[in-house]
Amino acid sequence: MATLIDGKAQAAALRERIGIDTATLVDQTGVRPGLAVVIVGDDPASQVYVRNKGKQAEAAGFNSYTHRLTDDTSEDALKALIGELNADTDVHGILVQLPLPEQIDEQSVINTIAAEKDVDGFHIENVGRLSLGLPGFVPCTPLGCLKMIRNTGLELAGMEAVIVGRSNIVGKPMAALLLAQNCTVTIAHSRTYDLPAVCRRADILVAAVGRPGLIKGDWIKPGAIVIDVGINRITDVDGRNRLTGDVDFEAASEHAGHITPVPGGVGPMTIACLLANTLQAAQLAAT
Repeated sequence: MATLIDGKAQAAALRERIGIDTATLVDQTGVRPGLAVVIVGDDPASQVYVRNKGKQAEAAGFNSYTHRLTDDTSEDALKALIGELNADTDVHGILVQLPLPEQIDEQSVINTIAAEKDVDGFHIENVGRLSLGLPGFVPCTPLGCLKMIRNTGLELAGMEAVIVGRSNIVGKPMAALLLAQNCTVTIAHSRTYDLPAVCRRADILVAAVGRPGLIKGDWIKPGAIVIDVGINRITDVDGRNRLTGDVDFEAASEHAGHITPVPGGVGPMTIACLLANTLQAAQLAAT
């Protein structure tokens, strides 16, 4: 039976360290980390995420700023707000909640954020730095995944890692991070031949495709580390809504050495890593 990777507990421990380091930064420099979150529209899931980010930022000792814009906001208006936040010395991290309305070019907006305040790690400069192995801000979800993988205590160098999903948000940056750990990395996707066989090779399997239960138990190599990034809302036969991942958790647990649950796995670590990036941005600004 697999050892559970408790994302809630690991995130709580990380937030505690962030809180301590934030207090030290304030005492030594007078600089308090400031996180500005911009949300466009009224998507219910996004509203919940933004609210949680604000609460956790304040709990860590940050200044938290939320800017709510209507769903008919123009791209120019959004960029103008970002320009103001770039110039605000009290703001060290800027996050634009995705997705954005269709009239707005997401990548163009992200690239408007100052790279040194891009705590989501999606600015083209930070993407390039990650691919080149240079210091920069790393997207929060893959960063959280890497922390959980490393917290297993296993030696990662030489391991074969398979990432199912090739998104710019998770799959591609996850590959870069695992390459930096000296893993042998395969990115699999919807057109991969014999996906089950590819997954069975993995010492580290990261599932990030948004398809509930795609990864079956017998796709898991015995003893593998399984990180389930998927968050899918499904309806049970009795009509109840629940969250599930991309991995068949019960069946995979019979084969894996370590596995994340959904919920309570990757999600909490994502927000904790956003706080870690923001603290880093504030520390850099204070030097």
